[in-house]
Parts: sequence; C-alpha cells; structure tokens
Amino acid sequence: MSGWEVGAIALAGFWAGMINTIVGSGTLVTFPTLLFFGYPPVSANISNSLGLVPGGLAGAWGYRRELRTLGPMVARLAPASLVGGLIGALLLLWLPPEAFEAIVPVLIVLALLLVVLGPRIQRWAGHHHTDRITPGRWVVLILGILVAGIYGGYFGAAQGVLLLGLMSILLPLGIQQINGIKNVLGMLVNLVAAVVFLVISPDDPASRVDWTIVLVIGAGALVGGLVGARVGRAMPAWLLRSVIVVIGLIAIAYLLLT
Repeated sequence: MSGWEVGAIALAGFWAGMINTIVGSGTLVTFPTLLFFGYPPVSANISNSLGLVPGGLAGAWGYRRELRTLGPMVARLAPASLVGGLIGALLLLWLPPEAFEAIVPVLIVLALLLVVLGPRIQRWAGHHHTDRITPGRWVVLILGILVAGIYGGYFGAAQGVLLLGLMSILLPLGIQQINGIKNVLGMLVNLVAAVVFLVISPDDPASRVDWTIVLVIGAGALVGGLVGARVGRAMPAWLLRSVIVVIGLIAIAYLLLT
C-alpha cells in the first residue's frame, strides 16, 4: 500500500467516522474509496465494517451526556440491533460475491434516497410525537431496528439515517438524544458484524479481512468520531449530505462500469 493510498483511506475513515456520528452513511465514503483502489467488494465491505468500529465507539462516547438518562431504553433496543447485525453479517458471508456485487448499487441508491429525504422525514415525524410509547409502537420500533440491523450488518450505508427516521417517528425524544441512541445502535451492529467476520474467516481471498485497511480506516474513524461528536452541531448538514451523494454516485458508476 503506497503512502498516497494510506493517506486517502485514512482520510476517508476520518470523514466516515465524523459523518456516522453526525448523520450516518459514512460507509458511502470509505466503501467507494476502497473500490477505487481495486479491493474486492466483499473484502472491502468486511474490512470496512471492522475499521469503522473505533469511530462508532468514539461517537457513542461523545454523546454520553445525551444518553445519561436513556440507559434503560438503549438496553431494550440493543438486542434487536445485535441480532440484526448477526443476521446481516452471516448473509454477507453466505451469499456469493456475484450476488453482493449485483445488490450493492441498489443498496447505494436506496441509501442516497434516505440521505436526501432524511430531513423531510424527520420534520414530518416531529408532528407525530406523543408523550407515551404504546406497546404497538414498541413492537414496530424493535422490528424496524432489527431490519435496520440486518441491513447494517450486510452493507451498512445509511443505516444511521434509517434509525434516525424510525426513532424520530416513534420516540418522544429530541433529535440529539435520538442521535445518541443511533450512534450506540450503529456501533453495536458494526461490532457484532466484526466479531462474525473474525470468527468465520472465508476461504475465498476476495472475502477475507484486510488488516491493513482495518487499521488505517480505524485510526481515521476514531479521530473522526471524536471530532464529529464535538463539532457536529455546528456543521452544515446540507454540505455533508451533498458530499455523500456525490461519492455514492461515483460508487454506483464505478460498479456499473467495471
């Protein structure tokens, strides 16, 4: 790995860690970067999931004040994320690489739509809050988090946006508290997926963990997560979303043309 490649991947990890903490969808930065440098899609996705774990931990730590009184709620929601992440990671390992390559462009398009529509979803959801979480809402919330976890364990891009939209509709909390919960749940999905990838090591070289990538992305994501938690509220969300959309479109073009 050349110095230029290390620098570019570390910078992508930094941006991913920061964007994941503030909005979500950081995988749309790191994953296309790895594809650009010629890494196989499945190996890139697995290594990326491992590398983003430090950023998730840093982001969750950065939102500890917002989470101070939400421990019981996080404890009720966390199992759905853990199970979903486990299922998604196993699907990634069991499905053939050709299937993954065919699905990724569709997932990126879906993720980009969620990134673009996220603010509208959140504004609309703000008019539908109640002061009490009914049993029906709990069921829908847990099922939705399970599905988001499966998606996150399989690919991950825009998982944070999915979680933000879902919880904004169903939880009577402020957006910063919801963002704190999102950071914890997203980190748990990446963590359980990382454990699965470590325990079940595929024989196919195109599906193995690249530890150099993990270390480089992890270092960048750790710093990015800390920065994102500290200054995220002051950053223009429209600019972050614009960057994500541009990089996502580049990834789609790359996958379709190669």
